[in-house]
Amino acid sequence: MTAATIAPPKKESPLLFEGLTWREFKAVEQLLDRPGYRLSFLDGILEIKLMPGEPHETVKKRIAGLLELYLLMAGFDFTPTGSMTLESETGKVKREADESYKLAPGRRLPDLVIEIVFSSGGIDKLEAYKRLKIPEVWFWEDGLLEVYHLRGEGITLEYEKISNSEEVTGIDLDLLLRCINMVNHVDAIKTFQQGLQK
Repeated sequence: MTAATIAPPKKESPLLFEGLTWREFKAVEQLLDRPGYRLSFLDGILEIKLMPGEPHETVKKRIAGLLELYLLMAGFDFTPTGSMTLESETGKVKREADESYKLAPGRRLPDLVIEIVFSSGGIDKLEAYKRLKIPEVWFWEDGLLEVYHLRGEGITLEYEKISNSEEVTGIDLDLLLRCINMVNHVDAIKTFQQGLQK
């Protein structure tokens, strides 16, 4: 028997406004400080997205539930930081991940951010996270999971696409992805837990 998988909804494009200074962005951000909108900024480009709907939130919470189960069972001393605001005026960047995690005590910024992609276009998310020096970024899109790890130092920082997480060591990404894409949340958690106990 094959488990049914989540069907992705139609992709939406964010609104983009170019040519803003950091100060102008912060002013617009205060004006648009209302529920239902998420603002990001990179190199003078303001991105405005409507807050995600149920399919996005279902995948986001599924990944969080599965990952936190793994982190707990694997003995990580982790802190979920959700969609905390990450910004740098000098880097000209502001971003809120869908989920983020500090994977050891005493971290200032998350070690891992996760993006659930149900939209097209927008700012370069990897460039934004590179300027924030986030070690690892996961993207779930159209039923696939891509993992990127930050390499280099100073101005030579670049993300490399990798097949196994270097921050969440030992996690079976194939099992994780199979469970993320299952329709029933409880079945997904049980299947993942059984896989971890083997």
